Amino acid sequence: MEKKKKIIVVGGGFAGIQLIRSLEKSDFDILLIDKVNHHQFQPLFYQVATSQLEPSSISFPLRKVFKSKSHLQIRLAEVLSVDSDHNTLQTTIGSFNYDFLVLAMGCTTNFFGNMTTAHNAFTLKTTYDAIRIRNHILQTFERIISASEEQKEALLNLVIVGGGPTGVELAGAFAEIKNNILPRDYSGIDFSHFKITLIEGSADVLNNMSDNAKQAAKKYLQRMGVNLLTETIVKNYDGTLLELNNGKTIQSKTVIWAAGVIANTIEGLPSQAITKGNRVKVNRINLMDGSTNIFAVGDVAWMSTPNYPIGHPQVANVAIHQAKNLGRNLQRLQKKQATKDFTYRDLGSMATVGRNKAVVDLPFLKFKGYPAWLVWMFLHLMLILSVRNKLIIFINWAWNYISKDTSLRLILTDSKVAIKHAQMHGDLKNENPTTP
Repeated sequence: MEKKKKIIVVGGGFAGIQLIRSLEKSDFDILLIDKVNHHQFQPLFYQVATSQLEPSSISFPLRKVFKSKSHLQIRLAEVLSVDSDHNTLQTTIGSFNYDFLVLAMGCTTNFFGNMTTAHNAFTLKTTYDAIRIRNHILQTFERIISASEEQKEALLNLVIVGGGPTGVELAGAFAEIKNNILPRDYSGIDFSHFKITLIEGSADVLNNMSDNAKQAAKKYLQRMGVNLLTETIVKNYDGTLLELNNGKTIQSKTVIWAAGVIANTIEGLPSQAITKGNRVKVNRINLMDGSTNIFAVGDVAWMSTPNYPIGHPQVANVAIHQAKNLGRNLQRLQKKQATKDFTYRDLGSMATVGRNKAVVDLPFLKFKGYPAWLVWMFLHLMLILSVRNKLIIFINWAWNYISKDTSLRLILTDSKVAIKHAQMHGDLKNENPTTP
């Protein structure tokens, strides 16, 4: 009996999950390698960061997702390098052989070489990032109560860099919390001084959407009290002082960077196969240039087609459909059948700004407001992996809508670490607090 061929999939994001699902009835042995043990639903990270959802609602243990799949093994490890000459993958837990290798590692935050900013700004690329932001925001308001007047300015300035969907959704969510929730929790703080600033390098937010969507999102944000700075570039951020290219500065203890992404990569890939943004050049079946058995899908893949000559957008829908097509093609290759080229049909884009405020661009229709908000919620619920989590998220959304409140404002960190951090930043008047 012929030995089953082995596929290694690196990354359990949208592309990795979909690829494995499309190979359920295949004759391959599959190994999934990821640094974390769960699939992370990135479109709703901002709701965890703003205390609207619990992390467990949008995080799905990989072993739970693929329970009872005898053809699949899962390993928790970081991939270090690939040796394409010997078809081996080196990881932090050892070396693995493969017949086919599929790279689905996704992207990380791009700071464009500014390491000082990278060290001091918050990112929103993992569930843990979202928890860190939530903890920090809530701790910040606890510190404001005890801070001196000169310290309050930096604590009361929240800055988001990047006017894409993530930046817009974060700004809108924080504006709603400022207006509806925080004044009731912290009656001693004057929230008229709490400023939310969204910085975008181009002339508009949501640059990949229609002019109607751009203008609608801009108006929504401004009505909600968000300070928009367009055509503005961040030069540096040292943890307290944000420097802009127009010579102005902003005092802030909270800067969230959502201004760009760069593909994750691993050692050993040929330099000629890597292009702008660290993306891997692939052909129409997602096969890496110069290779016969290494594939890349999703955000990490760069494919040129007649409709997308400079590569596809790095969004979940592209990743899902590339993975489906690759799964079918791997089975065709196994059966020595002709493969089918990938063609992407853009189903549209959307973003939400807040309660009853969203924009939707479909190929045949563009709309905004309450109907767009309902469509946004429905489609995101459908993408959630489990029925249980769909129900939990729906209940949370319904409760938040009715009450304009949430009970998820928990600071989940070591209290001693939090106090030391506050003392280091001079945010506590009492330098020797007594801890229980």
